[in-house]
Amino acid sequence: MIAGLVVKLATGIYRRLQICEARAMDRLDAMKVFIAALDEGSLAGASRKTGRSAAAVSRAIAFLEDRVGVPLLHRTTRSIKLSEAGERYALSCRKILADLEEADRQAAGERSVPRGTLTITSTVFAGVEILRPIVDAFMDEYPTVTVRMHMLERPVNLIDEGMDLALRITHLADSTLVAHRIGEVRRVVVASPRYLATHPRIVEPADLAKHRIIALAHSGPDSWSFPALEGTSVPRSISFTPRLVINSVKASVASAVEGHGVTRLLSYHVAREVDQGLLSIVLAEAEPAPIPVNLVSPYGRLSVPKVRAFVDFALPRLRSHFAGLVKHAGPPVERPIPSRRGRMSAG
Repeated sequence: MIAGLVVKLATGIYRRLQICEARAMDRLDAMKVFIAALDEGSLAGASRKTGRSAAAVSRAIAFLEDRVGVPLLHRTTRSIKLSEAGERYALSCRKILADLEEADRQAAGERSVPRGTLTITSTVFAGVEILRPIVDAFMDEYPTVTVRMHMLERPVNLIDEGMDLALRITHLADSTLVAHRIGEVRRVVVASPRYLATHPRIVEPADLAKHRIIALAHSGPDSWSFPALEGTSVPRSISFTPRLVINSVKASVASAVEGHGVTRLLSYHVAREVDQGLLSIVLAEAEPAPIPVNLVSPYGRLSVPKVRAFVDFALPRLRSHFAGLVKHAGPPVERPIPSRRGRMSAG
């Protein structure tokens, strides 16, 4: 009788373990469906990508929402949008699924073979103009690696958002990242020769108050900062009322080329136009210090074959590209810094 009770108890425990395991697997599968829906932009897209029926996709999302107790998605007939809770949950799901993918590869002894999905982030302009050709060539070289590029005009936390690499054009402060120096760029003020010929001269930053300003929405829409004058440590801030505020680098460049005003961009944004004589750099003597460019990754990611392979492939190409930009956009002009009285210092 006791033996029978022991067998019954063991059987019950085993069944409960099976149920828990099935629920865990259901949860992971549902996470994959959830992320597929986000990547494809719709539940129908997730259905195509995962090979599940539309009803199965809806059940997977509902299963997750039931577990967390809050809506993760706002659905319409044609699109989906993350809720605030869904944004946080999506970041965690991506990290969990990426860790599981890496664990599977390590267990299978495939550490030496680049494969899987590589995630890279950058700004829109850098992604389109610089990274995209390199990514295309990399995928030709490594057919077992797929790439997902996230071109965003906002800071990205690589660890929280499950990214492998980022092209960063900024001064780095995050000590949790490994940085590979690529080069540097300058922040330049430019206008077309035609515009400059028909408007007041721009000799010092204060002269910008007399001009039509084309400002980027995410980068100083109503003021620009310049280095301090000799004898003071306070940077110069030039305020203005822009004629055009725009959230596209390419559109800002085009507007300046067509003679509609003065804009401030990074030197790699306008290297081609400066080289062709379509734009001229002004206030070169008042430029801030150059901004470093780095390819960065979270600590430990370089041990992943797909990440290591891309870094080795991309670094020489990126360095060559940014070195070439110095020639096209021109090096910073070495001129004396004006004193507070507006005279040129000989020191």
